[in-house]
Amino acid sequence: MKITFDREQFLNAFMTAATVAPSRSPKPILRNVKLEVTKEASTLMATDMEVGIRIEVAGIVVEKPGTVLAPVSLLGSILRESSDEKLVIETDSKGTVVRGERSEFKLPAENPDEFPSVASFTEEAFHEVPARLYKELVRRTLFATDAESSRYALGGVLLEMSEDKITAVATDGRRLAKMEGPAMAVGGHQTGDAMTIVPSRAMQLMERALSDGDAEIQVAARVNDILVKSARATIYSRLVEGRFPKWREVFPTRQESVQIEIAVGPFYSALRQAAIVASEESRGIDFSFGGGVLVMAGATVEVGQSRVELPIPYAGDDITVTLDHRFVADFLKVLDAEKAVTVDIQDAESAALFTTDDGYGYVIMPLARDQ
Repeated sequence: MKITFDREQFLNAFMTAATVAPSRSPKPILRNVKLEVTKEASTLMATDMEVGIRIEVAGIVVEKPGTVLAPVSLLGSILRESSDEKLVIETDSKGTVVRGERSEFKLPAENPDEFPSVASFTEEAFHEVPARLYKELVRRTLFATDAESSRYALGGVLLEMSEDKITAVATDGRRLAKMEGPAMAVGGHQTGDAMTIVPSRAMQLMERALSDGDAEIQVAARVNDILVKSARATIYSRLVEGRFPKWREVFPTRQESVQIEIAVGPFYSALRQAAIVASEESRGIDFSFGGGVLVMAGATVEVGQSRVELPIPYAGDDITVTLDHRFVADFLKVLDAEKAVTVDIQDAESAALFTTDDGYGYVIMPLARDQ
């Protein structure tokens, strides 16, 4: 094999693939990325046997097709540290040579045939999802997962796909994030009652592998795994085993609550100020709504007290609820500052519900107030 390539383009694709390759593994061969070059396409592949990726690289001039295994740590360092615009990779029976204008590196050769196969997308039943929406699904739910939990299957994001909609849900038991949007079923693809829980790590990879230029992606959920295909990448992941909580029951349905619309930017700014006195032990902030203002107050014995006011369009009776400031901040920071959020509250003992006008809902369980 002999190729010449644009270093910057190759580096971006290589580092995306490299995030899948394990740094430690009982199978040392997995610490490589496989590059397969034909006259038609050049594809990088990596897997840890749970998650796999195939990513096509543009900007490669193929002099001689072939396949090579490249150690992630070595080739990654060469690509990052080199100042050359173009690099050459050449392989023979003795090994692999990476050559720049004034540099040359010889890398060990492993047999590419011993590398496990990485699934490609050959499904006929799938959902077509706008790539921009899928990135938002990941961004707005992933933070609410709980990788440490042994209860339920909270270490991933639940995907539900119906005829014309995709819904992503994540929870750690104390808060729950749900995002939905339009998607089109092809070939009768639907998840039905199946628990399609995608590991957090795979969701992160999917978001990273999607480029702004992608218009639509294809998502195919199977019994034990899921495939996501964009114009240049295909990602495979095994699903998280276990039962996801009945998330619809978490969303409160109530008659006596109050809904208040608040602009995200000022809300987030005021919350950050109120949280200055919070500590790891004392994370609760009192949110008091009433008389045309939202008062956010925090107190920590060894640090001090805070009180920040924010004007709001609610002049009714005071309602106070204590929430973990980090949970509120996690929600606000994935939204545009210009956006408005509707806060639905009832009393100190009831969950707070945050919603936006584009299919995003977020529930936070209250903390007990310090007496």
